[in-house]
Amino acid sequence: MNKQTIRDIDLAGKRVLIRVDFNVPVKDGQVTDDTRVRAALPTLQYILEQTPRSVVLMSHLGRPKGEPDPAFSLKPVVPVLADHLGVDVAFAEDCVGEPATTAAANLPEGGVLLLENTRFHAGETKNDPALAKQLAELGDVYVNDAFGSAHRAHASTEGVTRHLPAVGGLLMEKELEYLANAVAAPERPFVAILGGAKVSDKIAVIEALLGKCDTLLIGGGMANTFFKAQGWAVGDSLVEDDAVDTAKSLMDKGSDKLVLPADVVIADAFDNDANTQVIKAADGVPDGWRILDIAPAAVDAFREVLKDARTVVWNGPMGVFEMENFAKGTFGVAEVLAESSATTIIGGGDSAAAVQQAGLASRMSHISTGGGASLELLEGKELPGVVALNDKA
Repeated sequence: MNKQTIRDIDLAGKRVLIRVDFNVPVKDGQVTDDTRVRAALPTLQYILEQTPRSVVLMSHLGRPKGEPDPAFSLKPVVPVLADHLGVDVAFAEDCVGEPATTAAANLPEGGVLLLENTRFHAGETKNDPALAKQLAELGDVYVNDAFGSAHRAHASTEGVTRHLPAVGGLLMEKELEYLANAVAAPERPFVAILGGAKVSDKIAVIEALLGKCDTLLIGGGMANTFFKAQGWAVGDSLVEDDAVDTAKSLMDKGSDKLVLPADVVIADAFDNDANTQVIKAADGVPDGWRILDIAPAAVDAFREVLKDARTVVWNGPMGVFEMENFAKGTFGVAEVLAESSATTIIGGGDSAAAVQQAGLASRMSHISTGGGASLELLEGKELPGVVALNDKA
């Protein structure tokens, strides 16, 4: 990462404006998963140790429609963050304007302030220069530690860098080191695992990885489109008919690398309690049935591929893991990776959630906090929020 980080600049006495990723699940006013808050702690603790004048945090949460919406308030994050940091955390009822400037001005020396959701302003996602300038007025130095939003050129991720010295946080640095190295200089054999519902979401990633990895394992709903591309019956399975030709092309390009699950679990309804059976995908799915998971034999076949791997990147579940009876394939792959001596990189989103649910998070080398950002990095794309940071001398 040829970008400056918080280790490269003097923060003493400075007002430090930090873009964090506190886009956490909230139910009944309570944060139900504080993973992203905990991920930001090393950066925040390091900055507080540098005796800054103040620390002002900004983030989005959910997808409000460019105006205030109590359902998406960041206020429930305040007690969680305060508990983890062991300091008082103030809250501003807006991210700009009088509420923000007054709250920031009233902070004690070294105080911490969390601003209200940046997406309560339509200018955030439009990268509005006026909003970016207002945000920048709250700091002397800007730190981006929100890897999960780095693929968006928003006012709080890109626009603000035009007004302040801009550096990366420790989480941003860690994410880029793991994911960029996996793409640029992986230890081989390098195996990629892709799952999830749609091929169309990951065509560019598949094409990029086929040129870089030694083996590409495909699972999840996206495998169904590849099955159909081979002329196999898929019953009522989720299939992207307009991506079948693309799947054929990808199989032609990656005939020596692309591996599909030979054995699948099918069900007679999209329901956890549906009747199930295990079949060979090539035998075809009967009408009225659908593929909802990969079978144990497929997990074993994937294990055989993965046993010699030195670098593994995984993005996307192997089945409908939200249903207990169709989570076995996803959890099985997670167990294979937990037992592996390879560098294991989990690419955010559902695959990160699945590893957490399986209780295996601590046994992975790195779990990304950004699903979309990690995919774009694996594609080889530049991330606007990273490009905007100051280069190292």
